[in-house]
Amino acid sequence: MPLEITTVVSAPYQENTYLVRRAGERDGIVIDPGFEPERLIQKIRSLDFNPVAILLTHGHVDHIAGNSALREVWPELPILIGAGDAPMLTNPQLNLSAWGGMAIVSPPATQLLHEGDVVEFAGMTFDIRDIPGHSPGHIVYLVAGTQPLEVFGGDVLFQGSVGRTDFPGGNGRQLAAGIHARLFTLPDDTRVHPGHGPSTTTGIEKASNPFVGLRR
Repeated sequence: MPLEITTVVSAPYQENTYLVRRAGERDGIVIDPGFEPERLIQKIRSLDFNPVAILLTHGHVDHIAGNSALREVWPELPILIGAGDAPMLTNPQLNLSAWGGMAIVSPPATQLLHEGDVVEFAGMTFDIRDIPGHSPGHIVYLVAGTQPLEVFGGDVLFQGSVGRTDFPGGNGRQLAAGIHARLFTLPDDTRVHPGHGPSTTTGIEKASNPFVGLRR
């Protein structure tokens, strides 16, 4: 089941928003709508992309800032997030926007996700893996049935790095343990699409990541 993945990078944090659908299909999902939502909406329309859900890896402001704007255009869009990060959507202190004086909030979640949950949208099945440490309720989305496997990982594992753990609720040991248990147990060719920067694979990061690599 090949996927069509479009990345929209938003300033000021160079956050990756992903538009994901099955190749040849119109319906798809939006992962982590960031800042510059007008540009995101323009891209969605230019692709003849029909969003059917918003999937959030976590609740920090740069990953949820576009939720309200998308909901204004597509009012019925469900919003899904890990249960531990759900309070961040409506609390500027928790989502860190208040730190910059912006006080950005999102509509509340319509569905809370936990380790082992499975959700289906637009003909795609997403297995939920819980990897806290960057935020208390951070999750990643593993797309079932793709070859190689595809993971939308938010701010957990980056090319040559890992997510920050100095925000409230962060925990470096917890993050490393989650990466080892829930990502590094996947095949080496599994593609990880992070919240910032280029995509990578589990094999590359196991071999060379200076923070969590198994052969560092």
